[in-house]
Amino acid sequence: MSIIVTGAAGFIGANNVLALNRRGITDVIAVDNLSRAEKFKNLVECQISDYFDKRDFIELVRARKIAKPEAIFHQGACSDTMETDGRYMMDNNYRYTLELFNWAQELGIPMIYASSAATYGASTTFIEDPRFEGPLNVYGYSKFLFDQVLRAKMAKGEVKAPVIGLRYFNVYGPHEQHKGRMASVAFHQFFQFRKEGHVRLFEGCLGYGNGEQERDFVYVDDVIAVNLHFFDKPVTGIYNCGTGRAQPFNDVSLGVVNALRTHEGKEKVTLEQAVKEGFIRYIPFPESLKGKYQAYTQADLTKLRAAGCDVRFRSVEEGTADYVADLLTRYQDVSSDPTIAEAK
Repeated sequence: MSIIVTGAAGFIGANNVLALNRRGITDVIAVDNLSRAEKFKNLVECQISDYFDKRDFIELVRARKIAKPEAIFHQGACSDTMETDGRYMMDNNYRYTLELFNWAQELGIPMIYASSAATYGASTTFIEDPRFEGPLNVYGYSKFLFDQVLRAKMAKGEVKAPVIGLRYFNVYGPHEQHKGRMASVAFHQFFQFRKEGHVRLFEGCLGYGNGEQERDFVYVDDVIAVNLHFFDKPVTGIYNCGTGRAQPFNDVSLGVVNALRTHEGKEKVTLEQAVKEGFIRYIPFPESLKGKYQAYTQADLTKLRAAGCDVRFRSVEEGTADYVADLLTRYQDVSSDPTIAEAK
């Protein structure tokens, strides 16, 4: 039987397909929206057996005209936290997920879906419990609502086939080049440093010093390892998917700077040296983000580990080094910078 991956041309979805391919699984049905055609480049590296537009696919699901798959990896969503069209967000993220869930339950097949750390909002406690949740934007709410629906069904004993919700924290790594402003800090800073010799970070906010806002940055390969763990050993529930370590944005910037300096045959620098030499520069915090910004996230992994998932997560230093090495193979000169096209 085939495996369905939604969002297959996207960041996490493409990495998901590639990981299945590495296992020798090529009967993969890819579902996505290629209205932004450049996303097709992520599929070029993948081996798939079929492709459906997301709108055509959900109509076929509603009509029950799709053959029973082995499993569903539902990675597709609008992940733009600045999106203000709530109707679109709820239909695309919440309703679509609910319909796939109902279909998977009817067929008795496992579904692994992308939830988000955005469900926690301004909380400083990141435990999978409604007491610590409160989204700051409609993206976070679209993820939160389905989690709540799943919890209610679990409490009533209505979940018959495995359903695993993974709350992704700050994911970064290969195949995010199409995401524009929503691509990771590491991605943007790779090109900033190569073109300008420095990177830019937001100044401090909410009591944090410059670049000291802390997030749980998780490398995409580790996220996919968690997905595959639950594919192999499904345990219904909602789980955090982060490293369990909060690290400041300064660590990301320093990791990118030092990885590129090493590539250039130069010595690594400390944070203090990087700031003094102007390799890291701070810019005003945007008004548009105030009140909608998570200044601190750190996944509590208690529940994930209790479910038997023992994936080792890279530190920011390890992850940025791996990512920069990958980017250097893909973008060998500054003129190939995809952020240039994004800015036009």
